[in-house]
Amino acid sequence: MSAPAMTEADAAIPSLKAFLAAQEKKSLLRFLTCGSVDDGKSTLIGRLLYDSKLLFDDHLAALKRDSKQHGTTGGDIDFALLVDGLEAEREQGITIDVAYRFFATDKRKFIVADTPGHEQYTRNMATGASNSELAVVLVDARKGVLTQTRRHTYIASLLGIRHVVMVVNKMDLAGFSQEVFDRISTEFSEFASHLGFQSRVAIPISARFGDNVITRSDNTPWYHGPTLLGFLETVDVETSLADTPLRLPVQWVNRPNLDFRGYAGTIVGGRVRPGDRVAVAKSGRTTTVERLVTMDGDLEEATAGDAVTMTLRDEIDISRGDVLCAADSRPDVSDQFAAHLLWMAEEELLPGRQYILKLSTSTVPAQVTALKHKVDVNTLEQLAAKTLHLNEIGMVNVSLAQPLAFDSYRENRDMGGFVLIDRFTNATVGAGMIEFGLRRATNVHWQALDVNKDARAALKHQKPVVLWFTGLSGSGKSTIANLVERTLHAEGRHTYMLDGDNVRHGLNRDLGFTDADRVENIRRVAETARLFVDAGLIVLVSFISPFRSERRMARELMGEGEFIEVFVDTPLEVCVARDPKGLYAKARAGAIRNFTGIDSPYEPPENAELVVRTEDADPARNATAILSYLKANGYIV
Repeated sequence: MSAPAMTEADAAIPSLKAFLAAQEKKSLLRFLTCGSVDDGKSTLIGRLLYDSKLLFDDHLAALKRDSKQHGTTGGDIDFALLVDGLEAEREQGITIDVAYRFFATDKRKFIVADTPGHEQYTRNMATGASNSELAVVLVDARKGVLTQTRRHTYIASLLGIRHVVMVVNKMDLAGFSQEVFDRISTEFSEFASHLGFQSRVAIPISARFGDNVITRSDNTPWYHGPTLLGFLETVDVETSLADTPLRLPVQWVNRPNLDFRGYAGTIVGGRVRPGDRVAVAKSGRTTTVERLVTMDGDLEEATAGDAVTMTLRDEIDISRGDVLCAADSRPDVSDQFAAHLLWMAEEELLPGRQYILKLSTSTVPAQVTALKHKVDVNTLEQLAAKTLHLNEIGMVNVSLAQPLAFDSYRENRDMGGFVLIDRFTNATVGAGMIEFGLRRATNVHWQALDVNKDARAALKHQKPVVLWFTGLSGSGKSTIANLVERTLHAEGRHTYMLDGDNVRHGLNRDLGFTDADRVENIRRVAETARLFVDAGLIVLVSFISPFRSERRMARELMGEGEFIEVFVDTPLEVCVARDPKGLYAKARAGAIRNFTGIDSPYEPPENAELVVRTEDADPARNATAILSYLKANGYIV
């Protein structure tokens, strides 16, 4: 019986396998295009795809059709439309979101991130840079180096990119002038020379017409450097994470039955084999790797980038957020560190405010305890500042609610990069790159004392608590708090009152009334109140404290049942009519800025333990209601 005839599909299989094998052997370069708006980033990527003959016929037909409807190049093909996929992008002719494209040449595979140039979308640019090894910074030959050019270049350096290509685009609109190119490349080089890049290259191009993109242009006979694609194909960016110490952040404890317990996650550094000694970063407990389990079977070795489930020889307390590491090379573990921070929110950074910090697989409450300086992206000068605004970059100290394991961002992006999240909106407000841990945090331990809070409170026959009075200026907070304390004192109770005006004469005399200063004002008072509670006292705090976040922070500093929020709910118009100190009149006249209720917001409590209204109630009656609450709940007997 004769063998069946070989079909055309059968004949194609060996060549297909050979092609796939060849692709696997090629190195992969991840790079991004960035720079100011309208510098031609999307057009450049479209030109790369087009000239590399990587567009299917239907894509090319659609591009020609879209160019007639949305194009900005007259009758020519508008290559930017290949990556500007959002309708809003096409209508405005800008990039908003990050667009990723894959392409390959005979020498290398590429993943390119096309990032937006608008300052408003700087956060999107940072997202693209965080996964890239090289940055292509575009500059419009007619405009030169702009603020956004410098900002993107600086962010690229902070995010660990060590190779930068500055392409002067739209050279056709500058007459392919060597003088223009030399001037721009010199200015950029002077700026970038301070940012620690391993390589810097400048290339004159016209993305629209393809000059020096893939092939050398006859329009620039004075330029003797590489084409853009030629450089991308040959630049050496090999930084093997497999050669760094082992890091496996635990994402999930895999426990399908009583006979199996594994720790699942993606290795972000190093390599590991069964039999290797590993440690839990925070506890320091060591053990031996038994198996490296995957859906395709056990592995003899796993390296950075592999997703595995690791089983261990010993039973050790390990949960999500822990980091398994090389036993002889553990990461830093601390509850404080210094970091570069890129602020991404419209609302300014407020040092002292509590945010949520996400680092690898860990999520913990955190606050910026100090803003050491912010950076002028034009000059790289370090400037004194109390806060960061949208797209500003600064050096900060961060304090965590509990210690975490981390590496410097320069050593490992996954172990050193974090984001800050707003606790109320869940919006990402900042991206940070850890520089180093602050050792002072781990060298200071709480000193156990024989006379503690319970002993002090028992001696006073009372339960320590904070009565936190909040409300608008003129609402009657201090009046009611004063009456409550006077009655408690007459009954022999041990109290202390912290009044907003009085504290600003001493402890907080250096603070103004900006949002940042208000946050610090409440942070200091909350810490002081906590000390008085530890002394066994009933503490009365009378502060406007306009922000829910800071009142929540104060509550969380205290123990269970040690914080009672008293909302003195008085309408603004009543407070303005009272105006006991003439402050509302001055605020409305412009003599006082950032005055709560006039040009600064007040966020009323949502779940206060006590709400008292003063517009038609006698202060003494309100004070009696508060005292009754204390007695009914066992704070005083």
